[in-house]
Amino acid sequence: MKELPFEIKFIYVTAFILILVFAVFIIFVVLMYNKKQILYLKEKQLNIEQQNQLLQKELEKQKSIEHERERISHDMHDDLGAGISALKLQAEFLKQKAKDDNLQSDIDELLKTSEEMNLSMREMLWSLNSGNDTLGSFIDYAIQYADGFLKRTKIKLWSESIDVISDTSISTELRRNLFLCLKEAINNAYKHSHARSLKLSFSQEKNVFYMRISDDGLGISEGHSEGNGLRNMKRRMQEHNGECLILKEGPGTQILFRTTI
Repeated sequence: MKELPFEIKFIYVTAFILILVFAVFIIFVVLMYNKKQILYLKEKQLNIEQQNQLLQKELEKQKSIEHERERISHDMHDDLGAGISALKLQAEFLKQKAKDDNLQSDIDELLKTSEEMNLSMREMLWSLNSGNDTLGSFIDYAIQYADGFLKRTKIKLWSESIDVISDTSISTELRRNLFLCLKEAINNAYKHSHARSLKLSFSQEKNVFYMRISDDGLGISEGHSEGNGLRNMKRRMQEHNGECLILKEGPGTQILFRTTI
């Protein structure tokens, strides 16, 4: 058998060595890649575990806050509620005994103050109760409040809800600020509008919630400067990246509150 020339042998050997080096290089790259992948997966798993721990701590913190809110709510109901009720009963008993007109007038003021305190306490209890952190609960309470407030006036209340998903969650802070805005708007309508009717409209478009308060009163005159009430409503909505807008649509006053939920 004829022996291969040296040059061809050299080429074969060189090619074999190159192939071997290339194969070793490929194996090295694959091993390094696998090692990096394993390190990446371990790091990712560690990050997930850390995030889970942080999430667990946050959930425990939220539960603790909710328990504290419920404790304060129960204490207010049991202690303050009982105290206000006792004060009201004593005032009514004194009024029956009082013969002086001025004294009766003072007692009437005391009864009025106790009733206002009782109403404020109920509002705070509602605000503290985390079970009310839904759109449905907010709307029900808003209508109930407006109805109770306007019953003492000549203003007739109308309300509507359009495409609202009642169990949509909202934060306690947003719920409270929306209610304070509604309270301010209704109070302004009562004081300044001379309206005969007021309408509450609630609507939802995906994750955007709208609350519109409309009356058929005198409206806001051109050039009217912003009062503290309007500034406060705008500030409360801005805290939640929302808006408070005075709409120029038809007679009366229309205030639109818009926020992301």
